[in-house]
Amino acid sequence: MNIHDQQHGAVTVLKPDGPISQDGANVFKQRLFTALDQSLGRVVVDLSAVPFVDSLALEVFADANAELSAGGQVLRFCNINETLREVFDLTGMGSHFEQFDEVNSAVRSFL
Repeated sequence: MNIHDQQHGAVTVLKPDGPISQDGANVFKQRLFTALDQSLGRVVVDLSAVPFVDSLALEVFADANAELSAGGQVLRFCNINETLREVFDLTGMGSHFEQFDEVNSAVRSFL
């Protein structure tokens, strides 16, 4: 799995390419937490190129969200496909994150 990052002003957008599963979950976690530290929590995860996630990925999302919530923030996702939306809904995790249709609206949510 490749993880692309892009700066939009003070906001970092991470775009993983491929499934976030057992093999890539730890790599993604390291990149996500590094980005959270460097951008003071201003991170958007673009899921447009992620076909599915497993339970380890959901754990990474929950851990990141718990760290952010200590500072009054939440993890932001954009471009979520139907499969991922169903996973979030079935696990009850969807209500714990902010979800946006596209990158620009997610980035603007930090203003």
